[in-house]
Amino acid sequence: MKIVIKSEHLVLGAYREVSQSWDQDYDACVLPILDTLEPCYILYRLDSQNQQGYEWLFISWSPDQSPVRLKMVYAATRATVKKEFGGNHLKDELFGTVKEDICFQGYLQHLSSSSPAPLTTAEQQLHQIKITERVDTKRETIELVHTTPTETRELPSRIPTDCPRYHFFVYKHAHQGQATEAIVFIYSMPGYSCSIKERMLYSSCKNRLLDEVERDFHIEIAKKMEIDSGEGLTDDFLYEEVYPKQHALKQAFTKPKGPTGKRGNKRMIRGAGDKDDN
Repeated sequence: MKIVIKSEHLVLGAYREVSQSWDQDYDACVLPILDTLEPCYILYRLDSQNQQGYEWLFISWSPDQSPVRLKMVYAATRATVKKEFGGNHLKDELFGTVKEDICFQGYLQHLSSSSPAPLTTAEQQLHQIKITERVDTKRETIELVHTTPTETRELPSRIPTDCPRYHFFVYKHAHQGQATEAIVFIYSMPGYSCSIKERMLYSSCKNRLLDEVERDFHIEIAKKMEIDSGEGLTDDFLYEEVYPKQHALKQAFTKPKGPTGKRGNKRMIRGAGDKDDN
C-alpha cells in the first residue's frame, strides 16, 4: 500500500496484489509505485506473523528531487502514520532517497550485519530536510547542499571556510550514563571574507528557517549556535553547549580585607555630652 498526503490528509495512493512470496513480489510491487519527485509511505506485508497478525515493513520514501517543504511535511507526519496503522504490526522500517535504497537488494543490505544501523527518528527527519543548507543570494532562496552522514570528529571539516552555511547536526553522545542524541543548529559565518549581502541575507533568513522547522514540523532543536570556523567543534565543546554547567551554590560572601601595611593609632571620637576632665 502506498500512502500519500493530499490536502493535509493521508490517502491511499496505490495498491498492489501479491501473487507469490513476499521476497519474490517485493520489487514488482514496490518499485513501480515510487515517484521520483514526491515522497510517500509504503506499507508492505511480509509473510511472517505475530500475535497481532501479519507483520509489515514500513518504508519512508523521500527522493532528493522533491521540494524541501514536501520532505518536511512527510518527515513530520511519519510518526502519525505509524501510530494510526499500529506499531505492533510493523516488523521493520526502511528509509531511502534513491531506488537502490528501497529495492529488495537494498533491504537485504539493511538487514545484513555489515550494513549501518537503521537511522534513528531524528536522523530520518534530518535526512528529509538535509544537513546543510545555503542561501542563494541571486534568487534569495534557501537551497540544500548535502546530506552526508557526519560523525562529531568529522564535523569541523564540513564547515566551509569561504562561505556561510546553515547546518543541522545530529549530536550523538552519552548523558548521565544513557546514550542519547540532540539536534544542533549551527550557523557558520567565516568572518568578513563574505560579502555584505551574504551576511545580511543569512542573518535575516536564520530565524524564519528555525521557526518553520520547530513550529511547523515539530523538530526540537536542543542548541543553536553561531561560529566563524569549525575548528572548535569538538565533542567536549558540543556537550558543554547542550548541557551548560549550572552553579548550584553561589560563592560565599567574604568580608573585604582592610588596607595592608602599618596602621596609625585609633582615633577616639568624643560625644557631644562628654566634658573635659581638666
